[in-house]
Amino acid sequence: MPHHARSMRHAHPRLRSLLALALVVPVVATGLVACSRDKGPTPVLQAFLEGWAKGDLAGVPLEDPSGTTLAPADVLAEIDALAGPLDERRWHAQPTADPPVDADRARATVNVEWTVVDGLVWPYQTTVELHRVDGQWRVVFTPATVHPTLTAGDELVVSAIPAPRGSIVDGADQAIVTARPVVIVGIEPQRVTNQAALLAELDAAFDSLGLDIDLSDLPDQLAAANPDAFVTVVTLRREAYDQIRDRIHPLPGTVFREDTLQLAPTRTFARALLGTVGEVTREQLDTHPGRYLVGEQVGQSGLQAQFDDRLRGTPGVEIRYRRGGSVSEEVLYRAEPVPGEALRTTLDQRVQLAADAALAGQARPSALVAVRISDGAILAAANGPDGGTLNLAFTASVPPGSTFKMVSALGLLGSGEVTADSPVECPGTFTVDGRTFTNSDGFSLGTVPFRTAFAHSCNTTFAALAPRLGPDGLRRAAASVGIGTAWDIGTPVVTGSVGANQSTVEAAAAAFGQGTTLVSPLSLAAAAAAVARGSWVTPKLFPDGAPPTEGDGSTEGSAQGDPPPADGTALPTAAVAALQVMMREVVTAGTATALADVPGGPVYVKTGTAEFNDNPADTHAWTIGWQGDIAFAVFVENGGGSGETAVPIVEAFLRGLA
Repeated sequence: MPHHARSMRHAHPRLRSLLALALVVPVVATGLVACSRDKGPTPVLQAFLEGWAKGDLAGVPLEDPSGTTLAPADVLAEIDALAGPLDERRWHAQPTADPPVDADRARATVNVEWTVVDGLVWPYQTTVELHRVDGQWRVVFTPATVHPTLTAGDELVVSAIPAPRGSIVDGADQAIVTARPVVIVGIEPQRVTNQAALLAELDAAFDSLGLDIDLSDLPDQLAAANPDAFVTVVTLRREAYDQIRDRIHPLPGTVFREDTLQLAPTRTFARALLGTVGEVTREQLDTHPGRYLVGEQVGQSGLQAQFDDRLRGTPGVEIRYRRGGSVSEEVLYRAEPVPGEALRTTLDQRVQLAADAALAGQARPSALVAVRISDGAILAAANGPDGGTLNLAFTASVPPGSTFKMVSALGLLGSGEVTADSPVECPGTFTVDGRTFTNSDGFSLGTVPFRTAFAHSCNTTFAALAPRLGPDGLRRAAASVGIGTAWDIGTPVVTGSVGANQSTVEAAAAAFGQGTTLVSPLSLAAAAAAVARGSWVTPKLFPDGAPPTEGDGSTEGSAQGDPPPADGTALPTAAVAALQVMMREVVTAGTATALADVPGGPVYVKTGTAEFNDNPADTHAWTIGWQGDIAFAVFVENGGGSGETAVPIVEAFLRGLA
């Protein structure tokens, strides 16, 4: 028992009361001091700054300069209005020190960092006034709290300064996509004398360039525009404009502006692969808040979109304010743009132009891929019609038809089941477990060397030989040339799929590229390159390896499964030598004799048609092969026989390279 308790027990009752009071009073007095102690304006200041950044000022005492209490929601609404296009949640501030107090007033100097867009921060200083009322500190909010220049009704204005976009460059480090001259064709309404005649003349001129320009909305646009407005009709490459200049320049009402845009050498140049650049869309702004500024040029598809963060750089900005409907001349902040970085590819402009030209005029979805045999570099990725919108060259997933006989033959030759001269049967039809397989137009050759059946693309021969491949021999042969394995070139690619342990009917169909077997043009071009080289090398599009992607880019769609062979893994030497001779015979005495006189050295190919539904008349057309150091694959969707479409495209491509 404490000593003072024992003493009180023996004291006079009145004394005990006085002693008790003496013990209690100091405790109560201490509690009152703790509750009323003024901690200064710093806690309220910090709560205000943190609440602003969070969008929640509940509990923060606020007033205007007259001392009138302000509701937190009203202050947040005014901040939002003053911020204009800036995100008030990306405003962060810290006081430089505890604010000095003068009587019941305090004034804090605050360092602000306001993120304008990802990677670009506006730093400045402002002040926050505080007022003590009845022992409580309150923030005195005015527009100048946001920025010292602002007054009631003002609004910040942000103007983007575009960053020079990084170029996409080829394997020789020459720019593919770079600033090129364009002419913007427009109409000034007050100068038009005969609107119908003007639109008809423009339509005819654009038609002569092969351009399908929709002019149907122009009458409404002209009616709604100011008389002296520049109503844009179309933007043309300078060389295209020069072709029709004499036709459209004299027309009453036409007006013109010159500019530059980031463009490839031609409108169709690897368009589906490279992609396009355009003004940022509302959807992009909404999906990625804080990433873009209104008016920025950003990648919309292809490599331009996948590697947009690298190519776009960081835009510069000028920040001003709008007062009374007018934007001030005073610049509150200016940041210079940071140029984008170049994106190096393996593309060869000469080869790509030849590939594009070979597909010109092709009305069906189509693709042509070229791969350098010596190192696997992808030299061209052309798509049709008109450059294509989808990069079928890399991502089509379709049956290969008889081009897959190259893979089946590799498996058969490599296992020793046949040689190029082994006698085989090539009947017009061959039946497996009730399913009948036929050759094109039902042709038959009788008993011929295996190389002859290959050269004439005898389906029945390969259906009959399918059991000799065993349950997984076809898949192993395909994997040895990369088909169906998980190689990745840094952008979406389909490497194909090949079944194993299939039924006898499925195995027979797979042996000549039907059934469940799927490929892309790139996967077949890479396989042809492996046969030409005698070993596997993973194709590459980026000589330095694919840069990391951010933003909208991804490599989704790349193959999943077992890894490909290690680069340099040799194919069976004897089998490759025999297969090369057989692919040459396709040109000299088989289904691709149209290529026999192509200049530039011997051509080696395998043609193919691939049924893709229940109608035998509906077939994709294929031709794969190589000449010199360039392997290629051509695909035409529903193109009929390969001799009708795919072989002529190969011929045009190779002659374009000669």
